[in-house]
This record gives sequence, C-alpha cells and structure tokens, in this order.
Amino acid sequence: MKTPGEISSSVISRLPRYYRFLCELYSNGKKRISSKELAEIMGFTASQVRQDFNCFGGFGQQGYGYNIEQLIGEFSAILGLNQLKTAILIGAGNLGRAVASQMSFEDKGFKLIGIFDCDPLYNGIKIRDIPISTDDRIESFCKENMPDMAVLCLPADKAPEMVDSLVSLGIRSFWNFSHYDIHRKYPQMNVANVHLSDSLMTLSFIIKNNSNGE
Repeated sequence: MKTPGEISSSVISRLPRYYRFLCELYSNGKKRISSKELAEIMGFTASQVRQDFNCFGGFGQQGYGYNIEQLIGEFSAILGLNQLKTAILIGAGNLGRAVASQMSFEDKGFKLIGIFDCDPLYNGIKIRDIPISTDDRIESFCKENMPDMAVLCLPADKAPEMVDSLVSLGIRSFWNFSHYDIHRKYPQMNVANVHLSDSLMTLSFIIKNNSNGE
C-alpha cells in the first residue's frame, strides 16, 4: 500500500471513474466482479485495474473477484466522500447557478452552505434553499462558518482579488471554473481546475482526426 504522496496523479484521476462505474453496477444488481470484467467495462486492462487497486492495499481475493459493495465503501473512504466538507460558491451567473442547482454536492463529499455574487439584483434569490448574498458578506460568513472550499464561477479578471481575499480568510481549496491559474501565486493550495473550453477543443481534435478524410 502506497502513501498518498506516492500515488500518481493518473491513478488519482481514475478513482472517481471507478467509483461511478461501481455504483452503477451495484444499482443494477451486480454483487461481484473480476478485474477482467471491470477492465472491459472501463476500457482498461485487468493489470491496470489490479495495479491501481494495489496502491490502496488491494481489495479482492484470488479467483474470487471483488465484492462491489465493499469496493464502493473503500473508494468512498479513499475519496473522502463519507466526510462532508463545507463549500461556498462565488459567482451566481449562468454557470454558477447551473453548478449550484444541478451538482449533487453531498454525493461528492461536500455541502454547499453559501452562494455569493457581486450583483445586488441576485441578492436573496434562493438556489437549493440557499439565498444568494452579496460579495461584501463573504468575509463575515467565512469567519463565522469557516468553509473548507470555494467554488469559483468568476471571470478570470475578477478571480485574483477574490482568491487573495479567500486565502486570507483561511480557505485552502478551490474548485476553479475561472481561467485564473491559482497555483502560480499559491502553489500550496488544493485546486481542481475545470476548463469547459478545453474539453470542447479536445472533442474538436478527436472529430477532426477521426473523420477519415470525409
């Protein structure tokens, strides 16, 4: 079993996918699965699955396969899903409202406790029973509630000042939808960047190169 610092980013990036597929299998009534079966479903090799699982001690028995319910519990603990972290969302525009209303935060290990926007026209509007507050209330809210994470749905030019403020208030983790590179100034922060345009350009590349000249 490896320590967290010894586990590669590629393995870590595959963990949510394992968890999602296992939950789907279990909800469809499947109780046990072999590394070969799981690899075929996920598009990996059986060797890759076993190597990934061995990073955390391995969960199966030779010739017996994996207990799916047990695996879900193991991955839930590994991903920290059984320990809710609190989150605030900054930026209640179209993207922010979509993230706040559609993302099942609790299933992913977080509880959304506050939503903020600079536009006073949004003040008091509720999303998931959480009223949107103006940005000038972020400081007092953070001091009172000490959220673990901030979701940034801001334009890149608005993000630097906001990140500086949030870091000064003790926030060390960010789910970052802006194009601001937080790690350049704060390399020690925990940051997951979401670049929707990158994934769309990746799809464009795939389409271009799979068009067979048509």
